[in-house]
Amino acid sequence: MKKMPLLSVVLCTVLLMSGCGGGNNAVVQSTTEPGKEPAATETSVATTPAEGTTVKPVTFSYYSNYDWDTTEPWGDDSTTRWIIDTLKVNITPVQSSGAAETKFSTMIASGSLPDVIMMDRGANVERLRQAGLLVSFDEYLDKYPNLKKNAGEATLNMLRSDDGKLYQFPNWYTSSPNGNGGWLVNRKIYKELNSPKLETFDDLYAYLKLVKEKYPDVVPLEVGAKGKGIDTMYGGFAENKPYLSKANPVGNALESIFKDPVFIENMLFASKLFREKLISQDVFTQTSDQITEKLNTGRVAVFVDGDVANPGRGANSALRAADPEAGYDIIWPIHKAGLNAEKITPNNYNSLGWNVLVITKQAEDPEAIFSYLDWATGDDGQRILNFGRQGLYWDETDADGVPIQNERGLTTPQSEKDKEKIGRFNWVGNTTFIDKTKAKMDAQLPEDKQNWTTLAQTKVAWKTSRNFTEFVNLDPLPDSEEGTIATTVNDIYLEVYAKALYAKSDEEVRQLLKKADEDAERAGYAKLLKFQTERWQNNLSKME
Repeated sequence: MKKMPLLSVVLCTVLLMSGCGGGNNAVVQSTTEPGKEPAATETSVATTPAEGTTVKPVTFSYYSNYDWDTTEPWGDDSTTRWIIDTLKVNITPVQSSGAAETKFSTMIASGSLPDVIMMDRGANVERLRQAGLLVSFDEYLDKYPNLKKNAGEATLNMLRSDDGKLYQFPNWYTSSPNGNGGWLVNRKIYKELNSPKLETFDDLYAYLKLVKEKYPDVVPLEVGAKGKGIDTMYGGFAENKPYLSKANPVGNALESIFKDPVFIENMLFASKLFREKLISQDVFTQTSDQITEKLNTGRVAVFVDGDVANPGRGANSALRAADPEAGYDIIWPIHKAGLNAEKITPNNYNSLGWNVLVITKQAEDPEAIFSYLDWATGDDGQRILNFGRQGLYWDETDADGVPIQNERGLTTPQSEKDKEKIGRFNWVGNTTFIDKTKAKMDAQLPEDKQNWTTLAQTKVAWKTSRNFTEFVNLDPLPDSEEGTIATTVNDIYLEVYAKALYAKSDEEVRQLLKKADEDAERAGYAKLLKFQTERWQNNLSKME
């Protein structure tokens, strides 16, 4: 790779990362010998990209800046083999080897950044940009229009840096609601208790008491690891209420979460349920695996969490395998009596999606890389990356561009499909296209073979999700004055959250929250809220 010693020194200074000059040397791991393409597979077919698609042939290095992520070899599966054969695009993975921060620091210090980096939005992107190491995408947006068309101007504006330019290619961005949070009920227990009305928190309280009486070995209400389901409950105490964790939007300003009437009411209710042993008593010590085991064995009557759609599928399948009448059903979010059920939103989503890809100035042909990413995020690319190349599990599409599954697609077990690694290389996910396509493809299957998670999402979760985009990127840099305050306030929040749950009375809950507010104010909470309010209002102006 080309060396950039001067810029490396500048960037090391700006990043202030520990170990910037140390660690292992960056090693680019190629899946093929130089100048040699991988051998063709039996499943390769000579199809061409969609009419009008322009992808420039290119080979580039790719690095995912996460400890947990290992990039699969490029060309070993039929999807990327098709991309090599048809688009003439090859990718060389650079692995983090479980030490992303060290690896990233080493590449910076040695001036050997990869061509493309997948990373979180925020501070590190901006610091790379300020050091002059990133390529702006603005000159490519009209020439390669998929990103601009699918993400939209408002989303792209939110991703622009302070210089007004766009350096970030979003992954799993969306123009439609999504989310996996909400409420599940144990189908068999609910039926055996005569299926009582379960709509309001009053209904829930009565039902949980009945469960505790009739099923002593069952957890009446499971609230997830670290009690995160209590955050999901918050959305049921007000209409269209976003949960910001450490702040409460009131008018045009963010105010103390500890004074938020909705937060107080939610904590009072949760504490009451905990005192009466209607919630898991090991809420802060149990692991995700332990929760999964309880769900899979039917020892949970009601489950609320930020993600019920995914664990619910496994639990439903496990229970139905032994008893066709057993399983879990997603229900409309439980809410406070008197509120409009159609305006209860326990799920939040933002149009920016998950993380981003950046192209560094190490790249010899950044336009060619962008042309591939733009193809990948368009309809043609998303079909192939998420559902396999044409001729594998589908041969044609319907009028909406949805793949029509062929016999192989309808009959191949999922365990066999997983060997194709379909979806593993979708680094610029277009959530709206995928979600809608996935739902329509699922509808092609017999009802007993339809995906439980997809049904839960389309029937309830996505319909009860609120656009959260205006509240992204509110956090200050960790080493700033506001960042130090944010750390302190977060510690105060976590402490009072646990203490309030264990409180012996409603009055004790109120006193704990009052003291937490006072402690946060002494720590500089007002300064932090002012900073976050300005960021929020800036977001709103960008979205306009």
